[in-house]
Amino acid sequence: MKRIILSLMLIATLGNLFAQSIVLNTKVSEMSFYSLPYAYEALEPTIDKLTVEIHYSKHHKAYFDNFLKASTGTDITSKSLLEVFANMTKYSDAIRNNAGGYYNHVIYWEILKPGNKSNISVELKNAIEKDFGSMDELKKQITDAAMKRFGSGWAWLSINADGKLFISSTPNQDNPLMDLSSQKGFPILGVDVWEHAYYLKYQNRRAEYVNIFWDAINWAVVSEYYSKSRTN
Repeated sequence: MKRIILSLMLIATLGNLFAQSIVLNTKVSEMSFYSLPYAYEALEPTIDKLTVEIHYSKHHKAYFDNFLKASTGTDITSKSLLEVFANMTKYSDAIRNNAGGYYNHVIYWEILKPGNKSNISVELKNAIEKDFGSMDELKKQITDAAMKRFGSGWAWLSINADGKLFISSTPNQDNPLMDLSSQKGFPILGVDVWEHAYYLKYQNRRAEYVNIFWDAINWAVVSEYYSKSRTN
C-alpha cells in the first residue's frame, strides 16, 4: 500500500494528468466538483442521456457536497483524498460513504468513452493475459464480481503493491484504496452496480447492463491508469 501511495503522489507531478490523480492529490479544502468531460447523451446507446444526467448532476454531486459538509471543522480539510482513504477507519460513516462516492464516480466517468472503442495498450494487454489468461476471462471474472455483489456496490480491476492485477468487489461506496478494504490496491476500472446507474434503461436487468458496459469502456484511459500506477 505504501508503494501505491508513493506512486500516486508521483502521478501528481506528471504532465499528462487525468482527473483521478487530481482528485486524489488535491487538498480537500481546495477541491472543486469534477466536470463531466462529455455531453449527457454521449454514452448512448449503452447508457441513456437521462441516466447520465441524473447520475452525474444529482447522485455524484450529492456525494461531493455531503463529503465537504461532513469534513467541515475536521482535520480532513488539510489532507488529500488519498490520505483520507489511507486512514478511513479513523473517520465517520458520512465521510467514508461520501468521499468514496465522489471518487468512485470520477473513475466511472473517466473510464467510459463516447463513440468508437479505444485501444488497450500492449503493456496492459500483456498484464491481463499474464494474470487472467485472456481478456475474455478478465471480463468473465469482473462480470461475476458485479453480479454477485448483493445490493449496491462496485466491481473493480486494480493493481496491488506487487504490480499484480486483481478483481474485487466492495459494498456501497467503498473502494480498494481504503485501509478498511480486504483487498487493497489502485483501481484502474470500476463498474457501478448501484441501481441508479442502470435502472432507468435496464430496470432490474443488472446482467444486461454489465454485459453491455464493456462496449463503452475507454481502454486508453484504463491503460494510462495502469501505466502510471506502476511509476516508482
